[in-house]
Amino acid sequence: MHHSFSKRSRFVLAFISLAAFAVFFGGAAPARAQGGGKELTVERIASKPSLNGTDLEGLEWTPDGKRLSYFHPLGPGRNARNELWVVDAATGQHSVLVDADKLSSLLPPSKSAPSQATGLARVQADRYLWAPSGNALLFVSDEGLVLLDLNRHETKTLITSDSPVADAKISPNSEWVSFVREHNLWVVNIATQKETRVTRGGNGDFLEGELDWVYPEELALHEAYWWSPDSSRIAYLEMDERQVTKYPLVDYLSYTGAMRTMFYPKAGDANPIVRVGVVSATGGKTQWMTIGSDTDIYIPRVNWLPDSRRLAIQRLNRAQNKLELLLANSDGGSSQVILTDTDKYWINVSDDLYFFADGKRFLWSSERTGYRHFYVYDLSGNQIDQLTSGDWHIIGTQGFGPGAVNQPAVDETNGYVYFLSNKESPIETQLYRVSLGDKKITRITKDAGAHSVHFSPAASAFVDSYSTAMTPPRQDLYHADGARVAMLNENEVAELNEYHLVTPQFIVIPAADGTPLEAAVIRPPDFSGAKKYPVILHVYGGPGAQTVRNAWEGSNFLWHQLMAQKGFIVFELDTRGTAGRGHAFETPIYHHFGGPELADELAAAKYLKSLDYVDGSRIGIWGWSFGGFMTVTTMFKAGGVFKAGFAGSPVTDWRQYDTIYTERYMGRPQDNADGYRDSSPVNFAAGLTGKLLIAAGTGDDNVHFGNTVELAEKLIQADKYAEIAIYPGRGHGISDPPARIQLFQRVTKFFLDNL
Repeated sequence: MHHSFSKRSRFVLAFISLAAFAVFFGGAAPARAQGGGKELTVERIASKPSLNGTDLEGLEWTPDGKRLSYFHPLGPGRNARNELWVVDAATGQHSVLVDADKLSSLLPPSKSAPSQATGLARVQADRYLWAPSGNALLFVSDEGLVLLDLNRHETKTLITSDSPVADAKISPNSEWVSFVREHNLWVVNIATQKETRVTRGGNGDFLEGELDWVYPEELALHEAYWWSPDSSRIAYLEMDERQVTKYPLVDYLSYTGAMRTMFYPKAGDANPIVRVGVVSATGGKTQWMTIGSDTDIYIPRVNWLPDSRRLAIQRLNRAQNKLELLLANSDGGSSQVILTDTDKYWINVSDDLYFFADGKRFLWSSERTGYRHFYVYDLSGNQIDQLTSGDWHIIGTQGFGPGAVNQPAVDETNGYVYFLSNKESPIETQLYRVSLGDKKITRITKDAGAHSVHFSPAASAFVDSYSTAMTPPRQDLYHADGARVAMLNENEVAELNEYHLVTPQFIVIPAADGTPLEAAVIRPPDFSGAKKYPVILHVYGGPGAQTVRNAWEGSNFLWHQLMAQKGFIVFELDTRGTAGRGHAFETPIYHHFGGPELADELAAAKYLKSLDYVDGSRIGIWGWSFGGFMTVTTMFKAGGVFKAGFAGSPVTDWRQYDTIYTERYMGRPQDNADGYRDSSPVNFAAGLTGKLLIAAGTGDDNVHFGNTVELAEKLIQADKYAEIAIYPGRGHGISDPPARIQLFQRVTKFFLDNL
């Protein structure tokens, strides 16, 4: 589950068409905000050019780490033609690598319509790849795979295919290109252009080297096959989906009720059976790795060791409270467990495994102390050292872009491991490094705010994507020691200055038991302590996300500014269960969603009511996805405190959500029936007293539309009314501009009418 704006008689089901609610506040002339400046509108927030600016796309390091390539737009907007540029990591000098005309022929516009799907669809595919030799580029498009020889400036079409091609990779020796087609692994020899089908078991029920929906969505696994370092073999996952529920998604806009099905394992039901195989790069018999007799497990990560003979396989039990690291022999398949991490609650999987070049040690991270820290082990699983410690945690390293590598940034030459952390403030993210020798920690990034990085292969340089609560992300190139080399993308959105946006105030409030909770406040531009204001509380509340950060929050932030301009105080809160404060801050929600989170919301309401300038009878709440679940829960269980709520794409019954996410925190329904009952809002619909607006897309592949339908029936049975806005065919985020504009016009009017 991901946070997004990017979870009978009197009941009325409101089918909201795209033409409805066309009247919005303000006329054709630009309105002025109460505190001066131009007034924001929903239309402007959701329209082009984006008020978030534009990130550079296609960031890829050359294999030697000496240059960085990226798409350079020749004009404003996302429809501008691009050139492919490179920048020297030492000097910051820019140059054109592929001009616009050539690039247009290599990367024709995609024929695929923009998708609102989640799961693997969240993973942005590489549009081009550097050959490990550094002498060629592979371009990936709807029309096939094309190789550009950079020395001879010649192109070679490797494949054209009517069937979609996914997850293209170049072998480490630059002799092969691999890809997934029709649920199987294929390779094509670059010299001869001969295609070879490497696996043969793939079909609609078996995925060979291909991921299903739930693994990328809930385990953040973005690939299902891996080349050995010597290019002789490929390790891959086989996913047997035969026992997994095939869930129907109906296209209600079609006259015939067209339907597609997806494999979606619901909480307590069958998961895909996953095993790990190794096959020769030229095809042949697969050698299956021994991963134990229990097939009801997860394989969240697979890595080759530098020797190309052994695989590191992470095995996670279904309860997700025991993670084992196996070393498997790729020749015979035998394996042994060398490390085991257990947790009273659950294990959060990371991408922090790294094998050192000496072939004797590896880097590992664990939350065994309540905070994620780095450890060094030998290959027998004996701990050699603990590199970091304290009441703070490591977030990870590589932060953004399809070219980002799922492993830590390690500079073995100079003896440093780089990592992101909010070590000095829970609302910021900074880059640090720790010395492998004396364990000294040095902060690399300096500017207050949120930093996300993309390191070069040898960790000698990095791209920093940096933002604050008031400034959209900019991108800069740095040496690993923090010396700035070049500005890549200033991303200054001058128009934002016209709106006189209000800087959020970051505060800490106490929970009922005294636990400090991070919060942020946006006041109206013309705020006066002598007035009484209504409040809108924005909440997510679920694991793995924070809403209170000194970081650019995009459309959410701009809509909050719009509501402040209309006279609301907007209050954001990170309840127990959210990320950023260590594992111990997450675990109070274990086996009972909506309990500690609601208690913290009520503590926030108590705090707000204590303020002289807050009208305690006019407090509302909104959230999306898990935040939508929390909104519905709050309106059913604390309607006397919260007068109105808006829930976007809410989970209403946790039995309806997927296995990996739900069971990680709630266990299985058959083992925790009381917890599921108490945590699912559908069982408390009779408690609704305030005004509730719900929005849901019929094409949501994440939180299925059935959640909203089930809740609608419960409201009918309880003789309660909620307004339900239905968005035909839309996905989890309801993200296309026409639907977005219409929905948030309605949400704006909803809070104005009811608060």
